[in-house]
Amino acid sequence: MKFTISKALMTVLILTGGILFANVQDTSSVLKKMDDVMYSPKDMTGINRIVLIDKNGKEEIREAIMQQKGTDKRMFRFTAPASQSGIAVLSLPNDVMYLYLPAFGKERRISTSVKSQNFAGTDFSYDDMGAETFSNEYTSKLLRTEANVFVLELRPKGRSDYSKIIVNVNKNNYYPELMEFYDKGNKKSKEAKYTFIKIGKYWNASEIEMTDLKKNHTTKMQMSNVKYDTGLTDDDFTVRKLKR
Repeated sequence: MKFTISKALMTVLILTGGILFANVQDTSSVLKKMDDVMYSPKDMTGINRIVLIDKNGKEEIREAIMQQKGTDKRMFRFTAPASQSGIAVLSLPNDVMYLYLPAFGKERRISTSVKSQNFAGTDFSYDDMGAETFSNEYTSKLLRTEANVFVLELRPKGRSDYSKIIVNVNKNNYYPELMEFYDKGNKKSKEAKYTFIKIGKYWNASEIEMTDLKKNHTTKMQMSNVKYDTGLTDDDFTVRKLKR
């Protein structure tokens, strides 16, 4: 009888372990597919309209050019208004970032300690502006499935100002629909809503609406004039080009 119970218990444990392993594998696959959607082009260039909305609904408009190559190089440069024009941030592999401020006429490398700060008055931090795949930066766990989305919990593998991110991934096309960011105290501090459209063979985030829940302040980044696979090179993502 004891042997039978032990054998039954062992069977349950093996089956449970198999289910958990399959869950981890499936979740990793979902996150990898989300990365593939967000970083599938060889390169991308687009116009970014930035709308800052304060707690009273007052809006401030800015414009920028964004360029990206692969999964780890990104250049973001303000073009309007005049007070912001020329401010640029360059994201490179291995968590390297540079900021260029025209008023000082020189670039500076962004230290790890300030990457949690907001970028140029927006609700996106310097970390949020970086070009890194989520599957490289986070482990994932499936929390639940809903009608149209997988709900994943992402935990940082290394340094991060987020304790976790809860992301809703579209079941059909694998783009993120919603991300909820939790601070070190495990309180939800920000959320990002994504709107995707298909341009040619690629899905494009036509709008990302990031809200700082503590400040009741929102930034909308709206992409237009998007061009893919135009032949950008590594030379387009250098400190020298940052100061152009």
